[in-house]
Amino acid sequence: MLYICNVFNFVIITTMKIIQNISTELINAGIKPSYQRIKIFEYVFNNNIHPTVDNIYKKLSKEIPTLSKTTVYNTLKLFEEQKLIKSVAIDENEIRYDARKEIHGHFKCESCGEIFDFNYNYDDLKFFGLDDFVLNQTDVMIKGICKKCRIKNS
Repeated sequence: MLYICNVFNFVIITTMKIIQNISTELINAGIKPSYQRIKIFEYVFNNNIHPTVDNIYKKLSKEIPTLSKTTVYNTLKLFEEQKLIKSVAIDENEIRYDARKEIHGHFKCESCGEIFDFNYNYDDLKFFGLDDFVLNQTDVMIKGICKKCRIKNS
């Protein structure tokens, strides 16, 4: 019984620390931390699946019945404006969200639809025909077949 109580206390303390850290991150970005904002940020940060508005809404609406898709969309837009997350245009009509701040690219498997992060060296990229241009953003998106699907379909 004592072990269960200690585990329960650990979970409560850990959860409180996570909420406090997220609240601090939001406050530092000039965003008032509400329960819905904290949970949306936590979901994007902890789920490296590059979720869509629908993914986030479906998952969190079970826990937060008053949550609407509009709130999810507006919250993600606010987070993006404050540079806490980045929207990733996977296809023309598929926007996903990413909390990873380091420079990285995305690979979309055309078989299973999963999105994978990969690292690359930005300094090694060469651009031709853009002399005297100012590059404000560079997104690297590659599509193909992931290793798991390639092996499964062999």
